[in-house]
Amino acid sequence: MPTGTRVASRTKEDSQKLIRRRYAAERRFRAYGVAAILFGISFLFALFGTLLARGYTAFQQSAFSLDVNLDQSAFGSSSPPSQNDILMADYTKLANRALFVALGVDPANKAEAKAAASLLSANADTQIRKAVQADPSLIGKSVRLDLLAHGNVDTLMKGQFDRTVPENRRPLSDKQLGWLDKAAASGMLAKQFNSGLFSFGASSKPETAGVGVALIGSLYMMAIVLLIAVPLGVAAAVYLEEFAPKNLLTDTIEVNINNLAAVPSIVFGLLGLAIFINFIGIPRSASLVGGLVLALMTLPTIIIATRAAVAAVPPSIREAALGVGASKMQSITHHVLPLAVPGILTGTIIGLAKALGETAPLLMIGMVAFVVEYPRTPFDSATALPVQIYMWANSAERGFVERTAGATLILLAFLVLMNVTAVILRRRYERRW
Repeated sequence: MPTGTRVASRTKEDSQKLIRRRYAAERRFRAYGVAAILFGISFLFALFGTLLARGYTAFQQSAFSLDVNLDQSAFGSSSPPSQNDILMADYTKLANRALFVALGVDPANKAEAKAAASLLSANADTQIRKAVQADPSLIGKSVRLDLLAHGNVDTLMKGQFDRTVPENRRPLSDKQLGWLDKAAASGMLAKQFNSGLFSFGASSKPETAGVGVALIGSLYMMAIVLLIAVPLGVAAAVYLEEFAPKNLLTDTIEVNINNLAAVPSIVFGLLGLAIFINFIGIPRSASLVGGLVLALMTLPTIIIATRAAVAAVPPSIREAALGVGASKMQSITHHVLPLAVPGILTGTIIGLAKALGETAPLLMIGMVAFVVEYPRTPFDSATALPVQIYMWANSAERGFVERTAGATLILLAFLVLMNVTAVILRRRYERRW
C-alpha cells in the first residue's frame, strides 16, 4: 500500500477514535447528570417520606364519645344559671362522671376512679364549658360530646404504644388498657380529624397543642413584610436601575445590597433586638418586630429580583415611549414596570417564602413565648410556625414528635403553594420578546 494511502487510513481511524471518545464522554456526562438528579430526588423522597410517616398521625386525634349529663345542680341554685355560674361550674366532675358510667367504674373506688379520670385530656372540661356557653339551653339535659383523650391514650390508639414493657414502666396500667380496649371495640373511643392542630395554641399537653396562634402570628408578619418590603424594594430597584447616576456611591450601594442578600439571618435578628426592641421599645415577641426584621431580611432579595426584571425589558420599549413624548417617569410607570411585573412577583413571593421559613432571627427577638390566646393585633405576643416547630422538636413526649412532623408538613405546604403561585403568575404575565 502506498505511503499516502496508509497515512490517510490512519488519519481516518484516528478521527473515528476521537469521535467515539467524544461521544463516550458525552454519554458519561449525561449519565453523571442523571445520576446527580436521581441522587437529589432520592433524598427529597426520603425527606418527605420520613415526614409523612411521622406526621400524618398528627392530623388525627383520639376522643371519647360520651353522654355528659349537664345536671342543673352543677350550675348553682339560680334558674336559669348566670354567666358566672356557667363559668364556675365543675366541668371536670361532669366529664369524669360521664366516663365512669361509660367504663363501668365505681366512683367510690378512689384508685380506679383516679386511673379512669387520667384517661381524659385536661382540656375535656373546657370542651364542655364551651358547648354550654354556646347553647345554655343544654343545661339539665344529657348531651353526647366528643371529649379529647389523654396523649397516652392517643399514642395507644395510633399503634405507637409498646404493650410488652412491664406494667410498672408503662404510663398505662393493665387495668387502663382493658378499659381502653373495651371502649375502642364498642366505638366509644375512636380517632377523628384533629381540627385542634389548626386551632389550638401552645400547650404542655400534646393533645391540646396546635399551630393556631403560630399561623396567625406568621400571617401578621407576612402582611407586614408585604406592606414594607415590597414598596421599598421595588422603589429602590427602579431608582438604582433607571435613575441613579453611575458613580462610586451607587456602586457601593449595589455591592452592599448584594452582600446583604448573603448575610446570615441571625444577624438581622441581632439588628432587630438592638434597634426595634432595645432602642425603639417595641414589645418583645410581638408580630410587629418580627415582621420588621423579616422585611429587612427580604429587601435585598426583592431589590435584586426587581432590578433583573426591569433590566430585562428591551430598551426599544423605553425608546418608543420617549419617542411619542412620554417622560422618563411615564415610560417607566406605564410601560417598563407593567412588563417587569412577572419578575417582580416572582422575586416577591420567593422572598416571602424565605421569610416564612426563617427561625433564627425570630429566636433572637424572643418569639419563643408560650402563647395560648390568639394575638388580636401585631403588638400582641405571638409566635411563628417555624418557631413553633422548633419548640415542639425540643419536647420529649411522643405526641410532640408527630406534631413536629405534622407542623413541618403544614409549613412545607404553604411554601409549595407560594412557589406554585409564583410560577403561575410568571407564566400568566410573562411576555416573550
